[in-house]
Amino acid sequence: MTNVLLLALALALLQIVLLPVFLNFILLDKEQYKANVRYLLSNRDEPIQTPVPVQRVSRAATNLQETLPLFLALVILGIIAGQDLVAFGYSWLALRVAYLLCYSYGIEKTRSLIWIASVIVLVMMALKFV
Repeated sequence: MTNVLLLALALALLQIVLLPVFLNFILLDKEQYKANVRYLLSNRDEPIQTPVPVQRVSRAATNLQETLPLFLALVILGIIAGQDLVAFGYSWLALRVAYLLCYSYGIEKTRSLIWIASVIVLVMMALKFV
């Protein structure tokens, strides 16, 4: 069960921090890169200009931040209570990776179905405690 917890934290690190930074480095031309460096050194009063893939990954990361606390709480409760939530945990992680990929590539309807499935998995995890 702790593997699921660690993988969820690794996914969060990858999706929230590493992937946007990496995409910014490879997708920006020299002028945009310089403008972004100036932005990072400024008061950040105006929004930053980023490529569309970076914007998509950032929106997917925001969505992850909305459900990750609930997932982490359920996993920790499962560890404490001795509930077997491993299959649900791996299912949720796989769905979140699929969601990230669909969002990154602009696959709209499938992305929504994947999100619904991930919420259903969270509900099923919670029902294990009833």
